[in-house]
Amino acid sequence: MSEYAISVEHISKKYKLYRGKADRLKDALHLTHKKNYEEFYALSDVNFTVKKGETVGLIGTNGAGKSTLLKLLTGVLTPSEGQIEVNGKVSALLELGAGFNGEYTGLENIYFNGTLMGYTKEQMEEKVPEIIAFAGIGDYIYQPVKSYSSGMFARLAFALAINVEPDILVVDEALSVGDIYFQSRCFKKMDDIKRNGTTILLVTHDMSSVIKYCDKVVLLNHGKVVKEGSPKQMVDIYKKILVNQYDEKEEEGGNNNALSVEEGSWMSQLSLNDENVIYGSGKARIVDFGFFDENGRITGMVMKKSMFSFKVRVEFFEDIEYPIFTYTIKNAKGAEITGTNTMFEKVDFPLAKKGEQYIVTFTQKALLQGGDYLVSFGCTGYEDGKFTVYDRHYDVANLTIVAEQNTVGTFDMDSCITVERVEQDG
Repeated sequence: MSEYAISVEHISKKYKLYRGKADRLKDALHLTHKKNYEEFYALSDVNFTVKKGETVGLIGTNGAGKSTLLKLLTGVLTPSEGQIEVNGKVSALLELGAGFNGEYTGLENIYFNGTLMGYTKEQMEEKVPEIIAFAGIGDYIYQPVKSYSSGMFARLAFALAINVEPDILVVDEALSVGDIYFQSRCFKKMDDIKRNGTTILLVTHDMSSVIKYCDKVVLLNHGKVVKEGSPKQMVDIYKKILVNQYDEKEEEGGNNNALSVEEGSWMSQLSLNDENVIYGSGKARIVDFGFFDENGRITGMVMKKSMFSFKVRVEFFEDIEYPIFTYTIKNAKGAEITGTNTMFEKVDFPLAKKGEQYIVTFTQKALLQGGDYLVSFGCTGYEDGKFTVYDRHYDVANLTIVAEQNTVGTFDMDSCITVERVEQDG
């Protein structure tokens, strides 16, 4: 048996784009030998595999081809070229309510979809109580789904998809449905079925979920696979694509924007990351940065609950209106833990002129738990309403928080605790 749950080989999906209804009719009736349409490839020569038991993220900008690919994998569409092999029972949660009949009740839709997946009525009767309980929509389960709110629709669809014991679960932007309690149940269930060996294909714009859940990521852009690899690496490239700063040749040739570290600079005294990611338009450049403790000494180690500062020196090569200076702190997996910028903090900075340098200082209390973190810096802004990256340094240096004690989670809320004995009457 194949080790792969999903195998995609040279898949392309082509559509005909007509200028009007008349051209579509002429083509359908073969009334002319002239081509009355333009060919559009939603997907072009896509290749990737998903091993059994893997959780794979599928990411890309809007229009990258993600939804088309999912419809091909689930049999909703057929490819124009190439071959897809899917080994196992698939449960898919695509567009809201896809596969639901609006005239049927929620309960009838559960049995209907179970039948489509190959389950008998008796098998579904065993699963129905758990599905209903998970959806948590009460007596609405007996009402036609056309009367449901979008949230109820999504809750029932997710409850059905995740509770039918699929070999392969395909989830498209579905983990943001419902309130925080329902979302918590969804994530816990995802963890459970992942541990039980279910293969998961996750499509989302939530990069934190990608980093937390996925074993690897396939990155699409304009209908093609840009690259596949570790979640952190693919998320970094995805962010470059978002701001039109991705250069495929540069990526293949390595990091051509490596840090230029001058002797005696702040950054020369820190633990720097050889695998940092640096990019931008070049209109401004981060020339130095440093971490400083509460006494103003440069250091890569900060005591928990003490005050400390990031300092960033930026040089401008063109006049830039309202530049935004930013920092982000990530954990070792690449998930963003915290961060801020001058726009969030309402620090007005109307104009930076060509040839000027500025030092931006961020001062805060170290409430992170003890451990190692990655720090990123950036200088960005908006030009004609479009977000622009002038210079961005991802994961450039290691910050160590030294703690005498840690609490639960990522942050220490620095709680003050009091305990009072209650006197009993009599």
